[in-house]
Formats: sequence, structure tokens, C-alpha cells
Amino acid sequence: MKDTIVLYPNIGRGHLISMVELGKLIQTHHPSFSITILILTPPTPINTILSCDSTTQYINTISSTTPSITFHHIPPTPLPSTPSFPPHLLSFEISLYSTQNVAVSLQSLAKSSNLKALIMDFLNFSDPQTITRNLNIPTYFYYTSGASTLSILLKFPTLYKAVGKSFQDLHLDLHYPGLPVFNTDDFPNEANDPENNSFPVLLKIAETMNAGVGIIVNTFEAIEERAIKALNEEETTPPLYCIGPVIAAPYGEEDKGCLTWLDSQPSQSVVLLCFGSLGRFSKAQVKEIAIGLEKSEQRFLWVLRTELDPVDSEEKPGLDELLPEGFLERTKEKGLVVSEWAPQAKILSHDSVGGFVTHCGWNSVLEAICEGVPMVAWPLYAEQRMNRVIMVREMKVALELKEGKDGFVSGTELEERVRELMESGTGKEIRQRIFKMKICAAEAMAEGGSSCLAIDKLALLFCGNKVTQESEA
Repeated sequence: MKDTIVLYPNIGRGHLISMVELGKLIQTHHPSFSITILILTPPTPINTILSCDSTTQYINTISSTTPSITFHHIPPTPLPSTPSFPPHLLSFEISLYSTQNVAVSLQSLAKSSNLKALIMDFLNFSDPQTITRNLNIPTYFYYTSGASTLSILLKFPTLYKAVGKSFQDLHLDLHYPGLPVFNTDDFPNEANDPENNSFPVLLKIAETMNAGVGIIVNTFEAIEERAIKALNEEETTPPLYCIGPVIAAPYGEEDKGCLTWLDSQPSQSVVLLCFGSLGRFSKAQVKEIAIGLEKSEQRFLWVLRTELDPVDSEEKPGLDELLPEGFLERTKEKGLVVSEWAPQAKILSHDSVGGFVTHCGWNSVLEAICEGVPMVAWPLYAEQRMNRVIMVREMKVALELKEGKDGFVSGTELEERVRELMESGTGKEIRQRIFKMKICAAEAMAEGGSSCLAIDKLALLFCGNKVTQESEA
């Protein structure tokens, strides 16, 4: 029987892609391992809400191009008639109610494979001891963001116990080893309110991760050295394996003319604006972005999702309806607006791109670092405000975009930050700093690099270590 590593991602294409890339990385260094990826199947009505069609297309692509990675579909589990979580958080509930089916699937896989380890997405709201009962295999967690936010997440239960109430309006500064000063205002919205359905989930995730055999983190020492060192020195934290930067490979992507347009632009002259798959704005904010870009007089490539904030509309208006009158015509010599989606990684690697206005999603941050592109930080959701603190104050590879209390960013603020990034001495310093990090990223993944050594260490553990469930706890 072949030695098999089982990967268990959370629902959603982004989580799946991360796990697939981790599987590829393990096999690149140790091709003797077989990789099996568990796929949760939501109940039929929820499939549409979670956009599972794109996930299916991705699985089909990987199955045809990388046959060494196999997928095992977990049968759907009925949910309560009234789900506890809103639609965008249903993945928590699905993973929780799928625990037994996952356990049964692992038992089945164990009959035909020599299971060596289970690697779980840290967001899977399941009990690993129940999942791996009687299999005598170690459970690792894969944390797809950075070591700094991991440090805060693992401390979250202790912090809440000390405060004993909502963090909202406390404006509490947090001083932790290895980190810049954080404020509770930087927390995700879900982490600030104990009445939010996600709050107890975050507490449980932190407690579960602390009980794991190890935590695999998509980062590398050169960009988060202090945070990694501090985590490694904490006796209660499981061993860390920093194996990044793990960047998703492109597959079947159309560039919508972006790369051809970039070919005609001067070197490092274009600012990319891209805000992730969930980056939606109000009509007023879209118009303000356009005003700021036009006034900045910089070349730009703007990836604009026409699906607006639900407060504004349930429908997708056209670009002409969203943007100020005449904007596209006035800026056609310097700018390109692309609707919905563009191949961000390919664009960042283009010589014409010299700046990046980003929502601070960790994958985007790593892509920018790997290409040496300085950033303007505009966080929108999840842990992105915490990422901004690290990018601006610790790594110093980004400028901070200041928003109002309601999150609104003025055109003037955007204009000034874009100009500062592209034209000022500060922008030049950031560019030089992130270029050095680009070199460090390549060195970390090369033979003998810190991330390469971490992967090798993991593989040795997979090969030689069997643990009891008691030692996991």
C-alpha cells in the first residue's frame, strides 16, 4: 500500500487551491507520497450559495493535469432546518456536521492506503480526535495566512477570558512578543462581538489548533522572523512548519487583454487595483476610486467587480453605469478597467506593474512579495486589517490607506497614496525593501532554504512518526 497524506480543506475554491498547492509542494520534494484530498459536499440547496460549480471545474482540471493527486468526496450531511450561521459562514456548520462522515471516509481510505498524516484546514470546525479515532495518525493544521495573525488567533481565548466582554469600542492596544502593537479595532468584525455566531467558532478553532501535533504556516522567516521566533519560544504552541510562500499556479485563465495592454506600458509605471473575489463596494465608493485614480495621473489597471455591496443593489450594473460619466474615455490612454476578474499573479509578474492597491488578503500579499511589487493597503474583511498592520509597520512593504469610521475612502486619500507609492522617496524605499524580500522568498524555497528544510522535516515526521490520540490532545 502506498504511503498517503490526507488533506482536508474547508469548503470554497480558495481553500481547496491552497491545499492542492500544498499537496503539490509535498510531492515535489517527496514524490513517494500519495496525496488524497477530502472534498466536503454541501446539501443541494447550499451548493448554489457557496458557488460550488467553480470548485468542480477546478477539481476536474487538477484531476486531468495532476493525476498523482486524488479527490475523495464526502457524502453530504443534512443540516438543521434553521442553520446557525449566515450564508457566508455556512462552511463552519457543514464541516461540523460532516465530522462523522469524514471519519468513516478515513476508515475506508485506511483499508487501501497506508495513511501517514491528516492535514486539516484550520477553519474546519471539526474535532480531529473524532475524525482520526483508532487510526493512530497525527493531525496537523494548515494555516493559510501569516505567523503574526496566527499568534493573535492562538492567544484569542486567553485574551477574551481576561477581558470578559465585547472588544467593540474598547480600542485596546495589545503588546505581544514578536509583533508590532495591535489594537482590538484591527480584529475582524466577527472577533469583536461575543454575540456574533462566529465568535465561539474562533475560540474553538484556537483551542483545537493549540492541541494539534503541528501547524503548517504559509509564510517564511525573512518576512516574519520576529513572530515566528516568538511562537517557537512559547511552550504551549505546537511546532511550526513555515513552508511558504505557497502561491497558486494559474490554470486555464484568460487574461482579457490585460497582458497585451501591459506590454505597451513603460516599465514599473502601472498601478494594479484588485480586491479579491469578495471585494465589493458601494456605487459611491466605486465613483470615488475612479475620481482618485484620474486625479493621481498615474497609469492603472483596475479589476472592478460589478456585483455591488448588497446595500446598493442585488444586480450587476455595467461599467458605464458604475463609473463617472466620461471616465473611461478620459483615461483610455493611461488606464484599463477590467470587469469582474483578471489573472492577478500574471499581472503582478509583468514588468510594467510598479504598484498594487490590495485588500490585504494573505495570498495577494505573498504574490506581491514574490514579484517585488510595493503595495497600498486597503483591507476589507476577515483578518485583512491585521495583515495591514504587519505589512505597514513590521514588513514595511506597504502604505496605509486611511478610511473613515464607516470604512469609506475618499478619492483624495487614494490619489495621495498612489502618488506617494509611485513618485516619492518613501515609495522608492518600499520598492527597494520588497525587492530584497523577493530574493529572500526564492531563497527560502530553494534547496537548503528555510521553507525547503521545513518541508523535509515534515516529510521525515510523516515517514517515521506514529502518535496516539492521547498525544494529540
